[in-house]
Amino acid sequence: MAAEARSPRARYREQNRAEIKAAALQQLAEGGIQAVALTRIAKDMGLSGPALYRYFAGRDDLLSELIRDAYDEAAQAVEQAAATPDGDARAALHALADVYLGWAVAQPHRYLLIQGAPLPGYVAPPDTLLRARAAMGPFLKVFAAGVPTEALRPVVAEMAAWVRKEEGVADWLARYTGLAPHDEAAGVALAGTVLAWSQLHGTVSLEVSGQYAGMGHRARTLLTAQIDTLADSFQL
Repeated sequence: MAAEARSPRARYREQNRAEIKAAALQQLAEGGIQAVALTRIAKDMGLSGPALYRYFAGRDDLLSELIRDAYDEAAQAVEQAAATPDGDARAALHALADVYLGWAVAQPHRYLLIQGAPLPGYVAPPDTLLRARAAMGPFLKVFAAGVPTEALRPVVAEMAAWVRKEEGVADWLARYTGLAPHDEAAGVALAGTVLAWSQLHGTVSLEVSGQYAGMGHRARTLLTAQIDTLADSFQL
């Protein structure tokens, strides 16, 4: 029914928006976020500046769309990895981390758009937080079954207080695990996810920015060791 409601004009608008985003991604890949310029995109497309603003209110609006798309694609990749049935929590954790690393390395410009230094004055729309959490969600399910070591208890306690305080966090947790905020496993799931996400981004960021070049090792090897250590800490 939705497809029937789309008029030729609506389809034309969607096509032009997609073309504008593709051009912006090309600029992003070639010169980083500072290279994204609406005036150049308009010129390349044969549009006037005012005509382009009928599709996007400005550069920040265009960047927000690119950020949404990047988060959604990353989340989809992670979700697909999580859907692989094997019943092994440690293997699932490795699969999630490996897929995210692969996504980032294949599209470094998009990874840096969502995780790199933002433009001065740019404020990401609130819905990007939900999209970022969607990419992290499958990790919650893995760690919910974990048993943390004594050293991690302070982190678990902190995360347990967080989920009891923030309704949005409770909703996020419930969506992926079915756990209630006061469930003992709630803090465990959040602690493991936050720690995994922090380690994952540290390694991925260094790889994408070329910091590992010439060091004689691969990011995937390091990430494997980090995930194994974290899995040991949660007895996965």
